[in-house]
Amino acid sequence: MNILIPNLGSTSLKYQILEMPSERVIAKGRFERVTDYRSAIAEIRSGDTRVDAVAFKAVHGGPNYRGTFVIDDAVEQAMVQFLLAAPVHNAIYLEAIHAFREAMPGVPLVAAFETEFHRTMPEYARWYGVPADWRTQFGIERYGFHGASHEFISGRAPQFLNCQKEDLRLISCHLGGSSSICAIDRGISVDTTMGFSPQSGLENATRHGDLDPFAVLYMMDRNNWTTEEVRTQLARTSGLAGLSGVAGGDVRDITEAARAGVREASLALDVFNYQVRKTIGAFAAAMGGVDAITFTGGIGENSPALREACCSGLAHLGVELSTSSNEEASGDRILSTRASRVKLLVLATNEEIIVARRAMRVL
Repeated sequence: MNILIPNLGSTSLKYQILEMPSERVIAKGRFERVTDYRSAIAEIRSGDTRVDAVAFKAVHGGPNYRGTFVIDDAVEQAMVQFLLAAPVHNAIYLEAIHAFREAMPGVPLVAAFETEFHRTMPEYARWYGVPADWRTQFGIERYGFHGASHEFISGRAPQFLNCQKEDLRLISCHLGGSSSICAIDRGISVDTTMGFSPQSGLENATRHGDLDPFAVLYMMDRNNWTTEEVRTQLARTSGLAGLSGVAGGDVRDITEAARAGVREASLALDVFNYQVRKTIGAFAAAMGGVDAITFTGGIGENSPALREACCSGLAHLGVELSTSSNEEASGDRILSTRASRVKLLVLATNEEIIVARRAMRVL
């Protein structure tokens, strides 16, 4: 079975076609400046590779869709219902689902929701202190996201360390334009930083992290803002962009600004690094210790300076970073010294493999 995995951005479309169950990549490509998904899909279809199914790394389907499902009207309706919780992500995937359905009639479409890996979190880690009907009627709880990435790392880390996942208390740091950290206790997600929406947790490139909701209500009342106005600000001009003043919030640009002496840029990096360190400490406490910490994602894989800053001050946990390993150019590797009680790793994630495996099981 050949499964097409689209990775969708607001103006881009990357894709891989995997032959399953061999997991061999038989085609891949990337389209930039996409104004209409249909044109990009037409180019994919013009190739010689047969497509038997399309599987999406869908984001938010609420409490009834924390798994992988063949897409039908009910799945789409759930994504529409939670569009306000993940406005950018769900809108992109809903548009793409319609485009692929029109372009590839009869080809099964599958949604592998990002929340699936985190459905093992215990209730005490998932529930907010809100009125009971918020949870029971409207699904207000902590869902967690980046599930495909954290799931891949939960299998890759023990493989790399030549141990069983059942013997490993792992903290997975997926750091990029969108960032989250997951506590994985013996292969099971027990806590994660993102909550009801992908907005919460660590600061993201343009999306705020954890924020007192009364600050939002205060600003709305003071300025007579609509929910749409405040939603746009919190999703488009907040996070690292809001802290640093650097449009887009790209850590590479912020680092350059910090080197040029821009105080706000340096502060943005300090905020991010502090939140990562604090979360690592909290998740170690949640699991009764930690055996390994992994870094993945665009920042986690490619920024030695950020990895070093995130590990600074964690000696009390038994963390000791090897400067030479950390500064190597690329590749999966161990970053910790021989004396370090906690193994530090940098691992390239592979979300497409996880999505393809889930889709294969469902189909």
